[in-house]
Amino acid sequence: MSSRASPSAEARDIVALEGVTKRFPGIVANDAIDLSIRPGEVHVLLGENGAGKSTLIGMLSGLQQPDEGRILVDGRPVPITSPRHALALGIGTVFQHMMLVPTLTVAENLALGGPWWQRPRTGELEAHVAEITRSLGISVKLQARVAELSLGEQQQVEILRALLRNSRLLILDESTSMLTPKGIDELGALMRRLVEKGLAIVFITHKLKEAVAFGDRISVLKLGRKVGEIPPERFRSLGEEEIIAEIVALMFGRQNDESDTKERPVGATRTGIAPSLQVTDLTVAATDNEPGLSSISFDIRPGEILGIAGIDGNGQKQLAEALAGQRVAAGGSIRLEGTDVAALSVGERRRRGLRYLTDDRLGEGTVGTFPVSINFFLKQVGQAPLWRGGLERRGEIDKRAADLVREYDVRTPSLRTPIARLSGGNIQKVLLARELAEGAKVVIFNKPTYGLDLANTLASRQRIRDTAARGLAVLLISTDLEELLSMCDRIAVIADGALVGTVDNVDDARTKVGRLMIGLAA
Repeated sequence: MSSRASPSAEARDIVALEGVTKRFPGIVANDAIDLSIRPGEVHVLLGENGAGKSTLIGMLSGLQQPDEGRILVDGRPVPITSPRHALALGIGTVFQHMMLVPTLTVAENLALGGPWWQRPRTGELEAHVAEITRSLGISVKLQARVAELSLGEQQQVEILRALLRNSRLLILDESTSMLTPKGIDELGALMRRLVEKGLAIVFITHKLKEAVAFGDRISVLKLGRKVGEIPPERFRSLGEEEIIAEIVALMFGRQNDESDTKERPVGATRTGIAPSLQVTDLTVAATDNEPGLSSISFDIRPGEILGIAGIDGNGQKQLAEALAGQRVAAGGSIRLEGTDVAALSVGERRRRGLRYLTDDRLGEGTVGTFPVSINFFLKQVGQAPLWRGGLERRGEIDKRAADLVREYDVRTPSLRTPIARLSGGNIQKVLLARELAEGAKVVIFNKPTYGLDLANTLASRQRIRDTAARGLAVLLISTDLEELLSMCDRIAVIADGALVGTVDNVDDARTKVGRLMIGLAA
């Protein structure tokens, strides 16, 4: 399917991973990974959030060391002890977020990082840069301040800096995430010129079209393991749709008639019932550090669970906070049982039945030094009958807290224990008890099982199902596709702050949602 040159089948690996494993407390981030990185190839790494890509890149860049297995450079086992050591071995990394100093010129940024006695004189630097840029067909303004450059130009400077340090392996981590379509095409062309000169490139992306367009070899990671690879010879023999089908199957699993639907509520979507929550053209302005929301529209009916899927950081948190009233909307409407609440405060939305469980349990959801009893009622401070005349009624608070501890099985030494001392699962139970209290009509769950052990994950999921079974409308935001497939009636996919499609959770939902998540039509 491609006219690109075939990488040499006999080329020796520049870098190889053999059985590489990396553990962190409570998680195996990389599990016995084997990987071959060869000159003259763009080796694409694909995988969802949490698949292990960042950890793997961290080890290749010298930021971390493997617990088991070994990394070979030019066929020899080498412990990569630091980023400087990685550079000395010819491994350069361009991270997703630029590492340039914006107030310095391009030339000054290119000179940073090495020992002072090795820094080139201005004339030498200009000559070396001219040689590289001429061969690659790019143009770099050495005296321009980095802040004056476009994101695509800044990225070229990052790549140039790696090449000036004689990198033979170039790692590009989510390098297209902030580029325009034109910038993406320019980067793809630059990668092709680099591999034609014998460099090896590891290209990490979430976008399958880029993987197919730019790659020579594709490896797929899932839950810390390498689950498959499409080598160059097979890659060239397949059509685009065949490659896409194979990658989707590796990343998201093949469709299973039973496992995708057996736990899901049946028939909860009731088209003849008025929505509990109706969102129309909801817009939130972007900031320098966060994406905005662009004309988000959906509705949820009583007893229904609507899932929001997508790669983390595409506007999920902004959506949850805009609905809850914690973030100002620039436009659109949020109707709760027919009444527009977009102009109401957080407290007023909550009193009307709109509840929100944040994914930041300790930083936002609770006050760690406050006792468990008070954290149950943080959003009711000052309200009767728990407070009177501005004073808390300790007996009434403790009585109601004790009831909730029993109902939600909160494991705590006492009601007076600071909540930060509890496990993540027990903190989540306190949040559930608080938001599912009397008067709830619509509940927004943002990554409700993130960081929980299996027992607490299953318990939280069952509590969410029970919530819908009581007739409440549920919005479930999660980066875990398995969770969404097991619980939701419909699944909408968010990308770059926009809903790109909604899928009914029926037999082919896994494939359709997977395609939407990686930038393809369902």
